[in-house]
Amino acid sequence: MRTGPSFHSTTPAGYSVVRLEPSGVTVSFLGLIECPEIEGAQQISQGLAAKVVDSHGVPLRTLPRHVSFRITATLRKTLIDPPLDTVTSNDRPAEFLLKLGFRLKVYHGLERHQVDPESVTMIGVPSDVAYDERVFRIDFDLDDLPVTDRVVLEIVSPDDELITHFSFGML
Repeated sequence: MRTGPSFHSTTPAGYSVVRLEPSGVTVSFLGLIECPEIEGAQQISQGLAAKVVDSHGVPLRTLPRHVSFRITATLRKTLIDPPLDTVTSNDRPAEFLLKLGFRLKVYHGLERHQVDPESVTMIGVPSDVAYDERVFRIDFDLDDLPVTDRVVLEIVSPDDELITHFSFGML
């Protein structure tokens, strides 16, 4: 039996870089998962019988009910990687950041459904202050999802075009 590294209440979800067209401005997205309930949990590898246990060794059957994503969308040159995708927007880049949308896709085997955010909060600089970076906390109530499910936060443009995504799963 092998155990994986412990989960932490704040876990990096990755980053993505896109180019806005026609402006040519680069937008970097950094994702962080916030979920105090997973602190100390571990994946136990036993082949097809892999499971996740909490910090006390008790097997988890469901994902935590409340999960938050903290997303930083910035026009600053914070990442060295070049943009992999382009997104079309006639908005000024700073306005584009204010109009981002978020949705969560839940994958259960071959089935998929969408969960709308319970709340979306802009943290940091208020929206009425001109700024080149926005930080959002997007809260979801996952209800009673099996620990084997995978969730994917999608960031969408004002035109509902998929920009990028960040995933979370425990198995």
